[in-house]
This record gives sequence, structure tokens and C-alpha cells, in this order.
Amino acid sequence: MADHAHADPHATETEPRLGERTLGERLFIPEILHGLAVSTRHFFRNLFGEPDRNPQVVDRQGLSLNATVEYPFEKPVYPPGYRGLHRLVPRDDGKPRCVACYMCATICPAQCIYIEAGEYEATDPATQSRVIEKYPTQFVIDELRCVVCGLCVEACPKDAIRMDTYQHTPPEYDRKDFSWDIPRLLQGPPVSHPSDPWFKRDSSVQPPHVHKEAHTRIGEALVKLKLPPTNRTEVTDQPVPVTKFLKA
Repeated sequence: MADHAHADPHATETEPRLGERTLGERLFIPEILHGLAVSTRHFFRNLFGEPDRNPQVVDRQGLSLNATVEYPFEKPVYPPGYRGLHRLVPRDDGKPRCVACYMCATICPAQCIYIEAGEYEATDPATQSRVIEKYPTQFVIDELRCVVCGLCVEACPKDAIRMDTYQHTPPEYDRKDFSWDIPRLLQGPPVSHPSDPWFKRDSSVQPPHVHKEAHTRIGEALVKLKLPPTNRTEVTDQPVPVTKFLKA
């Protein structure tokens, strides 16, 4: 009685029950042949068909729909915002625009930039050298550690480093060959800007005025505390300790 109560009145005797498969489905032979036919058809289409060389692989047309980029014979086109390898921008005299301010090395999250600073000689005839005063004696970037974030380009105040080469890091056999120095980084046309300091003044001589308040030297003990003018009659004039700033 219970079986007849729960039976589906619309079910017919010819419909297979849930979980049952036909003989062809249990043998899997028709499905195997169908999969082989699809693979064989695409194999011969890609083998004898001329592939479309459209850089946008998803838009390729023709008999062969092979979307694989055949590198190195075929290379994809990089977008305009692609960040390539670093390069140091030269000045008109061939020297790097870098002033060794360490801002790029400081902001680099991967710590892949190493800089050593030097000072130009006072007898250097170049106007740029007299104004800038400092230059990098060593500027090394470890391209293996670089995360291609572009923060060094954003932090540079002198437009001395760019990532517009549209090139990948080339393969090397030794890790030390991935550390690029100034001769390898310095490339591209020279760049000048109207805001360059050597266009504003002839030299960086000491200004004629003197400092009104000299810096307190270590060992000068106590100085008087200068308070702003108030309406109060009592003004504290007690000496306070001098804050000493020592470089670690």
C-alpha cells in the first residue's frame, strides 16, 4: 500500500530509473570516439591551417585557431603602461641626472637599489656639477629582487630613473649578472627640464645673509627658553636642557 501511495502517476515503464545507464554509456566507447574525433579535427586544422598573427590572440580568425604565442618568433605587444627594465636618464653632458639623494633606495620595498654618493670637485668646470654637488659613485639595481612596482620612478625628484625600456630582464647564467651598475643602466637620450637648477643660477655659492639663530652645539650646556609674548606679568626665564641630536 505504501509503495503505491508514493508512486509517480506520470512515470512510464519505458523511462530509465535514476542511476541506470544504457549499454552504450556503460561501455564508454561512443564517448571515447567522439572525444578522439574532436581532438583529431583540431589537430589537423592547426597543422595545415595558416595561423593568424593578430597580436590580440582572442581576436584571431582563420582556419587555425591556435592562440599560442610562438615565442621568440612571435612576441606580444606590451600595453602603454607596461613597466620595463630600469634605466638612468643622462644629462646633456652624459652624466646621470641622479643627485644621490637616496629617495629611490629608501622607498624601494624590495631593497634592491644600492647607492654610494660622492661630491664633485670645486674645480669641476661643469655648471651642473657645481650646482648639484653630489653624484652617485655607485648605483646598482638587483633586477632579480625588483618587484616592478615603479615607486623608485615616482619618488625621484630629478627624473633620473625611468622604467620605459619595454624590455624583460634577460636571462643570465650567474646571479651577480643581474646586478646592473651605472654603465649598464645609463642609456637613452639626454633629458633637460626648465626647472633644472643649472638653468636658474650659475653656481651654488653660500648666500650673503647669515643665520639669525645659530644651531646649538653639543656641550653648550643650557640656553634660555624663549617664550612668545603674553599678557601675563610673570614670565618664566629658567634655563632648559638643550636637546642633543646624535647620529647613530
